[in-house]
Amino acid sequence: MSPVMLDLLIQSVWETLLMTGASGLISLAAGLPLGLALVATDRGGIAPNPWLNSALGAVINAFRSVPFIILLVALIPVTRFIVGTSIGMWAAIVPLSIGATPYYARIAEVSLREVDRGLIEAVRAMGGNRWAIIREVLVPEALPGIVAGFTVTLVTLIGASAMAGAIGAGGLGDLAIRYGYQRFETSIMVAVVIVLIVLVCGIQWVGDRLVKRLDHRV
Repeated sequence: MSPVMLDLLIQSVWETLLMTGASGLISLAAGLPLGLALVATDRGGIAPNPWLNSALGAVINAFRSVPFIILLVALIPVTRFIVGTSIGMWAAIVPLSIGATPYYARIAEVSLREVDRGLIEAVRAMGGNRWAIIREVLVPEALPGIVAGFTVTLVTLIGASAMAGAIGAGGLGDLAIRYGYQRFETSIMVAVVIVLIVLVCGIQWVGDRLVKRLDHRV
């Protein structure tokens, strides 16, 4: 591989990490509250509201049902309005975040539902309000599952960011398409695949280690 191609590969890795990190943080910041809202407003939750629960569930399911490549194209006007362009690394963060948020919300919801209801009732018996239950019971007890779900979301985002390269989003996907596919640079394609495998394995390894540290049952 030539020095020029190596520089392009390094730049593409950086762009992929930036897209994944930024959209991952946004999906965490938006998805976790959505997951909490789904659990809290469900029947038997700490703030039951069937109408709100159904509405939130419908919106989340609607976004989750759209394949990412279609969502990527459908959100071009929104992306252009937010960042001023529909191509490039920063433009890709918008659909990546919107696509990952409902996905992570459902993962967080599953983890939060597994919290022992006895602990919730104990906090209620001691006079704890809803925020105390969320702060002292739901989030701490579900934290290993929340982190594990976030790890899975980051891995999914790496694949999605590579897919975003199809519309010139930058990163490893764009490099693989422009040089590996269109210019038949086999070495570039192989290098991109290897780097993607390393990134996914590295993120999963870090996530697994962190989950083991947080899981008080281990």
